[in-house]
Amino acid sequence: MATKLWDKGFDTNALVEDYTVGNDQELDMRLARYDVQGSLAHIRMLETIGLLTAEELEVLVAGLEQIAREIEAGDFMIEPESEDIHSQVELMLTRRLGDVGKKIHSGRSRNDQVLVDLKLFLREELREIATEVRALFDRLQELSEEHKAVLMPGYTHLQIAMPSSFGLWFGAYAETLVDDMRLVAAAYDIANQNPLGSAAGYGSSFPLNRTMTTELLGFETLHYNVVAAQMSRGKSERAAANAIAAVAATLGRMAMDLCLFMSQNFGFVKLPDSLTTGSSIMPHKKNPDVFEIMRGRCNRLQAVPNEMALMLTNLPVGYHREMQLLKDILFPATEELKRTLRMADFMLSNLQVNDHILEDEKYNYLFTVEDVNRLALNGVPFREAYREVGMQVQRGEYQPTREVHHTHEGSIGNLCTEEIRQKMDRVMSDWATLV
Repeated sequence: MATKLWDKGFDTNALVEDYTVGNDQELDMRLARYDVQGSLAHIRMLETIGLLTAEELEVLVAGLEQIAREIEAGDFMIEPESEDIHSQVELMLTRRLGDVGKKIHSGRSRNDQVLVDLKLFLREELREIATEVRALFDRLQELSEEHKAVLMPGYTHLQIAMPSSFGLWFGAYAETLVDDMRLVAAAYDIANQNPLGSAAGYGSSFPLNRTMTTELLGFETLHYNVVAAQMSRGKSERAAANAIAAVAATLGRMAMDLCLFMSQNFGFVKLPDSLTTGSSIMPHKKNPDVFEIMRGRCNRLQAVPNEMALMLTNLPVGYHREMQLLKDILFPATEELKRTLRMADFMLSNLQVNDHILEDEKYNYLFTVEDVNRLALNGVPFREAYREVGMQVQRGEYQPTREVHHTHEGSIGNLCTEEIRQKMDRVMSDWATLV
């Protein structure tokens, strides 16, 4: 029968056990590989300070590496009697190796074990999110260049405003992802600090070598102050949640645009029939369900930072058990964002653009600003040019020239695609130094 890491010879009430453990065992399966990584670094350090012999270290390393192989092969599980991943790994080592398996916890608390696991998990998840963001960015830039000459209406207040282009629209979302990537990199930087050795949040009387475990685990630096290390529980998750929410906000807004653009009243873009859904009673319907679901999922992801903030509000210093509920919020969010990024890339790769939108006369008023500016460039004071064109509109006499001459940086005629790419490359370069 499994025992808990804190076992002192008495049993916890079954109802209390079920309520406090919750679905930790299921969630902890995602931490399994990282728990083994943390334990391998910890025991190598323990050997250097005399808490393990060289022979014991060799046996424990072999035992942990065997567990790691089982995890990767899908042959690992957390037994019902085990409270969490940490209990399960120690239990397996003790069963297989005897009392030496019980030595891996020296100088360590479950608190800093969880912190190490979570930070290693966050680093990997944020790396994967960054990869997916970059892939979508590249797709958007490709589409921006491909359709840079295709004009479309621009709107303010959802009213026809000025000429835009698909190159400008795709490029806008590409550049917005650059800012989102900065937040992803910042979240990675916050997670990239080693808390191991902080124990329960107040350090240890063992002569631990925390610099050694920092190097073994590939962390950029230490969480030096042991109390600060424990206070990072929740802070690292919130930083990641804010990055996730930023990317989701961009994706959700793009999805909303595409829902509008696909409607017959707009007719700017369309999808192959196989990527739309129908109606049970209206045979003509081709609905943009993917973009609607994407919009809803992204709205939910934007709520994640607030949910975490409420969970952590006014907690005093030190560990508190409700912090384990952060996993229940964070783990699904990272998976949902990666899935949504991949779907956005797939859908955009199949998007078909209408090349002749502005031929419809209802878009004539898009060109009023162009004509005002044309008069101003020819010497007419701007306010007089504005009034002249405005009165033509009021009298129903306005006839647009339908000419667009935008040349400044970032405009229809000068998208600065390469400059935007360089911005993303700089962020990715900074990211590489963190990784």
